[in-house]
Amino acid sequence: MIRVATASDVPALHALIGGLARYERLEHEFVGTEEHLRAHLFGARPYAEALVSAQGSVIFAFALFFHTYSTFLCRPGLYLEDLFVTPQYRRKGHGRALIREVARIAVDRGCGRFEWSVLDWNEPALAFYRSLGATIMSEWRICRMTGQALAELGRRDR
Repeated sequence: MIRVATASDVPALHALIGGLARYERLEHEFVGTEEHLRAHLFGARPYAEALVSAQGSVIFAFALFFHTYSTFLCRPGLYLEDLFVTPQYRRKGHGRALIREVARIAVDRGCGRFEWSVLDWNEPALAFYRSLGATIMSEWRICRMTGQALAELGRRDR
């Protein structure tokens, strides 16, 4: 069963994000707290949305996404930040169902694009996304700024 995440799902979502960080070998970057997640998904100004897959009270997969904007299309888009299915539930169609539901949301909202990133070593994910009809954009690179570099560039007193 796929449903919109609720504030009571935050502990399970946070644990699944930890599982994703382990899978992607990025545990050292997983520093977000349940409190941050709750505030950013369900606070006064939500920054993202999430869907969960559950069997009874067990949440075993999630998709977290947010709006972007394409200046070339002059239309909104949806960006899938994360899609994760716990290992014992993989290869049963849950990931496909989640990504399909996010695509439906994008279509319903009039989005011109639905995008996400994938690690270049993650061959199972690359194959899965290709099987959905996704184009792997090899000519684009993600630029990221965090920590001290972001603080320095964003300082008001410059």
